[in-house]
Amino acid sequence: MKITALIENRKSDNHSDLEVEHGLSLHIEYSSHNILFDTGCSEAFARNAEKLGVNLKLVDMAILSHHHYDHGGGLNFFLEHNDKSKVYLGKRPDGDALFKALGGMMEKYIGLDKTLFEKYTDRFLFINGLAEISHDIFVLTDICNKYPRPKGNSKLMVKTDSGLEPDRFEHEIIVVIKENGKLIVLTGCAHSGILNMVETVVRNFPDTPIKAVIGGFHLAGIPVESLLPETPEEIAAVASQMMKYPIEKVYTGHCTGMTAYEMLKEVMGDKLEYISTGTSIEL
Repeated sequence: MKITALIENRKSDNHSDLEVEHGLSLHIEYSSHNILFDTGCSEAFARNAEKLGVNLKLVDMAILSHHHYDHGGGLNFFLEHNDKSKVYLGKRPDGDALFKALGGMMEKYIGLDKTLFEKYTDRFLFINGLAEISHDIFVLTDICNKYPRPKGNSKLMVKTDSGLEPDRFEHEIIVVIKENGKLIVLTGCAHSGILNMVETVVRNFPDTPIKAVIGGFHLAGIPVESLLPETPEEIAAVASQMMKYPIEKVYTGHCTGMTAYEMLKEVMGDKLEYISTGTSIEL
């Protein structure tokens, strides 16, 4: 299996020619599949894909981790240029996803382009529960709440007819790929909490080792990355708990943020690596 970061917040040292943005997009070569996991927040992922030798027209399966623009903003471009791939995702939020800050003085829509669901009705497959969308490729939507969720979620709301309410992230999914008796786990942003996601995988796939966990952990401050919602002690506790799970390697980036990453790294050492735009992982 080969996983390539088409877009992430930072450039790889070996790919200074690539674009970066606040977003995430991964290309996965697995068995006979070409999988696109998220599309970043613009068409930049596609321009990078061309430079990296990834042909998006050959993608036969696209998956969105959740209904936020920084993971699905490039979806329109993908659907226009790939006419065959279905898009798997969790159920739509009950209202409009918003980022709310400055004591409520600022509200910004951060959801997906809603017109796409009308324009490409037959391309979307909404998952609810545990589904094996192809052989040994699973999507999980029911994420447990054993551990606290990221404090950064406090600025993320859903606007319904009844008003504003906290986003419960029932639209967030986990992707699990099984290969050679081990699991690769893709987390997107982990708004539900990275520990809750790992715990959910362990409950659904008992006694199965996890070869890698890949994705963001939503620990960075928004919009100022270095202003962390969690304390250093809380971040260290997340890292310590991660070390207790049967995980061989963890690759993170995007909404984890470099400040939190360095704190996690102090505890997790060589088990943790940062994945940047252009980085490829062979598993």
